[in-house]
Amino acid sequence: MPRARSAPLAGCLVILASSAAALAAFAQGPAVPDLSGTWARMTFGLEPPSSGPGPIANLTRTREGRSDGNQLVGDYNDPILKPAAAAEVKRQGEISKTGTAFQDPANQCAPQGPPWILRQQEIRLMQERDQVTILYMLDGHVRRIRLNSTHPANVKPSWTGDSIGRYEGDTLVVDTIGMKVGPVTMSDNFGSPQSEAMHVVERYRVIDYADAKAAFDANEKDFGRVDTANGNGVFIDFDYRGKGLQLEFIVDDPNVFTAKWGAKVTYLKAGGIWSEQVCAENTREYYDDIDTKIPAAERPDF
Repeated sequence: MPRARSAPLAGCLVILASSAAALAAFAQGPAVPDLSGTWARMTFGLEPPSSGPGPIANLTRTREGRSDGNQLVGDYNDPILKPAAAAEVKRQGEISKTGTAFQDPANQCAPQGPPWILRQQEIRLMQERDQVTILYMLDGHVRRIRLNSTHPANVKPSWTGDSIGRYEGDTLVVDTIGMKVGPVTMSDNFGSPQSEAMHVVERYRVIDYADAKAAFDANEKDFGRVDTANGNGVFIDFDYRGKGLQLEFIVDDPNVFTAKWGAKVTYLKAGGIWSEQVCAENTREYYDDIDTKIPAAERPDF
C-alpha cells in the first residue's frame, strides 16, 4: 500500500507524559487498568478467537505454508459468509490472483473504521476520565470512545461509528455501531463486505509477557513479518520484557455473515518513534511500481 516517508511528529502527539499521569485525571474514581502507551505488532494478520468462528482464511499459501500477503484470496466457501458476501470475496480474490491488488481502504486512502482498522500494526492508547482515545499510525486515524455513556437513539452513520466504552475489571470494553458504508468499505483483508447493521465489540487488556510473546510468535509464523525496510517503519522493542496488550473483538453483521465471528490482536511495546505516514501524500505503490488509482480533480474548484 502507498506510504509517505516516515517523519517524527516532534512530540505534538505526546499528550500524556506517562501512564501515571494518564490515570491521575480519574484517580479518585474506581480503579481502572493501565492500558495506555504505544503498542505495535509486525503483521497485518488476525489471530484465532478464544472460542467460536474466526476470520476467514487465505486460500493462497507461500512455499513455507504461510498466508501469502501478496495474493489475498479469501476462503469464499467459509460457511460464515452469506451467498452475496461469498461472491464478493471470490470476486476480489480473482482480482488478486492477477497480481493486482483489489481496492481496499488502505490502498485507496479511504477512511478506516472497525473492524478493518483493527488490523493496523501500531496504535497509541490514551486514557482519560470521560473518554479513551486511540490513535492509529497509518494514515493518522483517530477514534474517540466515550466512557460510561450510551448510544444515541438515532445514530448518524460515520466512518468510525459511534463508540462507547466501560471498564470491566481489568478489561476495557468498547461497543461500536453506526459505521458508514462507502465504495471500498470492507470487514477484512479479503474484501468481505459490511453493512450499516454491523456491530463490533472490542475487549482490551494487558497480559503477561510470556503469553503475549507466544501469541505474537504464532501470528508471525502464520503470516510472516512485514519488512520494516519497505518504508512501513513499524517494529517492536525487541528488548522489552513487560506486559503486552491484547485485543479480542467480535463482529456481528446479519446482512453479511451467518453468525458472529471473532479474532484477537496481540501487541508488544513499540520500538520506534511515532511517525507520520499519510497515504494521500504518497500515492506511489512501491511494491508494484505504479500509482494508486485514487480520485483526483480534473479541474480547479474555483
